[in-house]
Amino acid sequence: MTETPHPLYARHAETLDRALTAITERGYWSAYPESPSPRVYGETAAADGKAAFEAYLGGDFPLDQASDGTTVATEASPFGVALDVRYPHAGADELVAAATAALPAWRDAGPKARAGVCLEILDRLHKNVFELANAVQFTSGQAFVMAFQAGGAHALDRALEAVAYAYAEMTRHPGTAGWEKAAGKGDPLRMTKTFHVVPRGVALVIGCNTFPTWNSYPGFFASLVTGNPVVVKPHPRAVLPLAITVKYARQVLAEAGFDPNLVQLAPEAAGEKLASTLALHPAVKIVDFTGSTEYGDWLEANARQAAVYTEKAGLNTVVIDSTDDFAGLCRNLGFTLTLYSGQMCTTSQNLLIPRDGIETDQGHKSFDEVAAGIAGAVAKLTADPARGVELTGAIVNDGVLERLDEVTKVGEPVLESRTVEHPSFPGAVVRTPTVVKLDAGDTATYAREWFGPISFAIATDSTEHSLRILRETVGEKGALTAAVYSTDETVLDAAEAAAIDAGVHLSCNLTGGVFVNQSAAFSDFHGSGANAAANSALTDGAYVANRFRVVQSRRHA
Repeated sequence: MTETPHPLYARHAETLDRALTAITERGYWSAYPESPSPRVYGETAAADGKAAFEAYLGGDFPLDQASDGTTVATEASPFGVALDVRYPHAGADELVAAATAALPAWRDAGPKARAGVCLEILDRLHKNVFELANAVQFTSGQAFVMAFQAGGAHALDRALEAVAYAYAEMTRHPGTAGWEKAAGKGDPLRMTKTFHVVPRGVALVIGCNTFPTWNSYPGFFASLVTGNPVVVKPHPRAVLPLAITVKYARQVLAEAGFDPNLVQLAPEAAGEKLASTLALHPAVKIVDFTGSTEYGDWLEANARQAAVYTEKAGLNTVVIDSTDDFAGLCRNLGFTLTLYSGQMCTTSQNLLIPRDGIETDQGHKSFDEVAAGIAGAVAKLTADPARGVELTGAIVNDGVLERLDEVTKVGEPVLESRTVEHPSFPGAVVRTPTVVKLDAGDTATYAREWFGPISFAIATDSTEHSLRILRETVGEKGALTAAVYSTDETVLDAAEAAAIDAGVHLSCNLTGGVFVNQSAAFSDFHGSGANAAANSALTDGAYVANRFRVVQSRRHA
């Protein structure tokens, strides 16, 4: 079918073209300003967004999709704020049936129309980014500025990146082609061939608690723009950010003349296991998941009818060999370990330091001095509660608290975790990071993930030994990030070779305003798909190309 351009494509064509350029150049570009300043968004934007967020609390969420007549309310804010939002509930078969019915018209609209509608959804979400940021803050435990940036602007950038990659893959070939082949003395053989982009089917996005939008948007928009209806199953403790997303997406779809059931929310009741039921449904052909290794492995093993994209857990590792800026090293790693109380899938856990110490611009530093320097930077950042909580945020769940208790029974603490009273939210659960000393022989401890504000300063025999540990632990358990500090180019090259072997992204000598646990859309890849921590990357061609197929028809000309 020949595609009829949709007016929304023309409206957003310039943005799409710039995004297509950005993914090929890999330089800095952002479509959505990350500063929540009134100078950027207007004097009333913050207050309006907060008011919109608060209007949801304690009520029925305004969503016009079908339901079974019941509601669910499962959220508990890490800040101790009562949310009590009630969401319409529906069963798996009902959701899948509605999605399946919406697919044909969306498929036949073509790549340009779908891209235009998706870009309009992003524009609508951006217009309501303060509302979205408040929802992310109070469900994830992120401090507001981080929620605005990671949960708002950066999430939108990642979504646009996915749309750009998907559009490039869908339009890599022509929609139609003339074919002619000589046939001896007779007339040549002539055919007209048409190539249809055909979606796989219903897509399922399973959200996480820590980054409900940032981790969900790439899969959400990659599936939607390639023609697949999307069922969004939020984490029970972080429903509101994705409910808001679904609300605005459905509005735009309806306004554009499409069935709003192309996007549906699937909140689950306690103990319902709706995610698993949906993931195994025969009509669900794509599953996106971010979260625990255990559940990600289960999805990969059991959702055999679907293309499954997972981002799980790993052992993010730092190799410290030497530095010409010891203070910068400590500040940089201190910030990395403090940000969002280490509750990022990219936060460093294992700090590998030669037991004989390292050479620095301040002279030789012993193992203990290096560990103390990093811990001291964390302590400085968290010393003042009013400032500290704007970095640490709040603890997302009881599992983090249990690990903080468990880690007191291993190793020797360089810095102990403290309970902090949040000056603005008395009910907030706040803990500062801990740093614990271990020996390289303590593999039973550091070769498992300790998600949360827990890091280990590990004494190794040498930098060569550290790189061997990186290869072995990341090779077995996976990692999303790795870092190295060295003034020796030979060591940097060896670290890069180890990172390539382990399939992990590497950062070298970060001492300024770039941190190992942050990645920039359109430039940095998040996850590689080359180790056990993730089976895909955000975002590359492989992430989007398997969400559709090309089906051709041919006729004699």
